[in-house]
Amino acid sequence: MKKILFPTDFSEVSKNAFIYALKLAESINAEIVTMHVYQLPQANYINVSEYLHEIYDVTELSNFENYKDEVPILRSIAEANNLDHIKISHVLILGNLILEIQKIINEEDIDFVVMGTKGATGLKETFLGTVATKVMNDVKAVVLAIPEHCKYHPIEKILFITEYKPEDTASFLKVMDFAKIFQAHIDCLRVEPVHHEVKNDYINNWNEIIKNKDIIFHSIKGDDVEGIILNFIDLHKINLVAMHVHHRNFFEKLFEISLSKKLAFHINVPILAIHE
Repeated sequence: MKKILFPTDFSEVSKNAFIYALKLAESINAEIVTMHVYQLPQANYINVSEYLHEIYDVTELSNFENYKDEVPILRSIAEANNLDHIKISHVLILGNLILEIQKIINEEDIDFVVMGTKGATGLKETFLGTVATKVMNDVKAVVLAIPEHCKYHPIEKILFITEYKPEDTASFLKVMDFAKIFQAHIDCLRVEPVHHEVKNDYINNWNEIIKNKDIIFHSIKGDDVEGIILNFIDLHKINLVAMHVHHRNFFEKLFEISLSKKLAFHINVPILAIHE
């Protein structure tokens, strides 16, 4: 059976993302492993060793009680969506979030990481946004990030951000597999700088890959990359954005207001990040 890792911080953002984890689990016949990672508070005592055990006990008990209270809430979300047949297990860990995610991915042979993320407000990142970016950058797994205001919608149209180069091919094949699960259409988009001639040396290879598939290639010229992508998402009713991790700057910027066009909204569709 396939496995989905769902890191959670008990927030409404995480609970909203849990629906996507459940729907994905149903589609690929997977089980879900939820995990909460906590750290010990910083102690400023002179004789810290005398207090460390006490701090550990109090912190661990507090986190256990919180997690114990949250587990029924996750189960109720599954029941409300008629997905209570999905197998769900829970892990509470003391440690560093990124390191523990990497460890459990290797030990449990995780197929996907699904997690919630908050968009930036102006130019200021929130904690979850920062964590999601670090997970996508540092964890060698397919990560599905769900923005806080993204309400579940069946995945019917996927946008793959690419430059049509060989290094994007492996990720593109994974996106094709993902699209097949949901019988979704794929649009591939490259944003070309206005005053820079882009060669299409590899486009014939890409055309061979998509032969007889429900996939369309697009190239748009412009310097406002994020604005063009946002407009494309809106115009084509995109349900999910997929990208190779070396395009991660798109991910970070898409969660900020596009100041150049003064767009008063954030991206509100899931992002599928595929590591190099």
